[in-house]
Amino acid sequence: MAGITSGFVGAVGNTPLIRLNALSEQTGCEILGKAEFMNPGGSVKDRAALGILLEAEEQGLLQPGGTVVEGTAGNTGIGLTHLCNARGYKALIVIPDTQSAEKIGLLRSLGAEVRTVPAVPYRDPNNYVRLSGRIAAETPGAVWANQFDNLANRRAHFNSTGPEIWQQTDGAVDAWVAATGTGGTYAGVALYLKQQNPAVRCVLADPHGSALHSWASRGELVSEGSSITEGIGNSRVTANLEGAPIDDAVRIDDQTALETIYQLLWQEGLFMGGSVGINVAAAVATARRLGPGHTIVTVLCDSGDRYRSRLYEAAWLAGKGLHQPLRPSLEVG
Repeated sequence: MAGITSGFVGAVGNTPLIRLNALSEQTGCEILGKAEFMNPGGSVKDRAALGILLEAEEQGLLQPGGTVVEGTAGNTGIGLTHLCNARGYKALIVIPDTQSAEKIGLLRSLGAEVRTVPAVPYRDPNNYVRLSGRIAAETPGAVWANQFDNLANRRAHFNSTGPEIWQQTDGAVDAWVAATGTGGTYAGVALYLKQQNPAVRCVLADPHGSALHSWASRGELVSEGSSITEGIGNSRVTANLEGAPIDDAVRIDDQTALETIYQLLWQEGLFMGGSVGINVAAAVATARRLGPGHTIVTVLCDSGDRYRSRLYEAAWLAGKGLHQPLRPSLEVG
């Protein structure tokens, strides 16, 4: 029957493209957000998780009753656990203990085996990503999702997210702006859009504390400052990001990202996570660089519900040297 999808898998993708009205009017550009928080697992990472799982099945690497192991800041693990439940696998998730309690708790509620580990740099053998690879190798019947360097990640976005954006804008997209952690979303969409129109400007958004802005701007991996943002930024160039087109890079500080997500809540009714603040603030910066009359697309990665005890709590923010934005008075009459 038309309009009926096949389970969780069938519900991944085909998300709306939302016009951010206030920011579009302020900049004179069309600023559009891909509503990835509307995926069934609640984030853009459902696409990568599905792509990785399907390829593992097609290659015969994942058998019924097998285990999927992944090192994740949360959202990929959440998507993988949903999919494992739907397809008869076990999920074993390794996550830094610095991630929000909401994400860690949700993983456990979904039924994943969760191992929290100290947050250490990638060069450390006990980094959560490297540790997850070793656990997968030592676990009978397990596969390592390896979202950072498994190109199934960016292929999922090349084959779905990119074409959706192209169709939804009728090909009238001037710039693609996104932050990157694994590189999958940014690279997959950038590669697809450039294939359709080489003039599309691809802009990498980055938080402080990540080395990708300096790499894109100066060709060297130098990390400067720090950020409270979860799931984006990196100290290395992943296989998914390697070779992706980057025409410009924008670095956004935490307070600006915070102001942006509160503005989205108050003006658009959208309750968003921290990486959305980086993305949308960078889209606004890109709009100002390009000038009025352009169409800029970015990603609304996930909901603020996964960061409620942090990004939406004044005391926690103050402890990080940030201030909670104050809502402007509503006009009456």
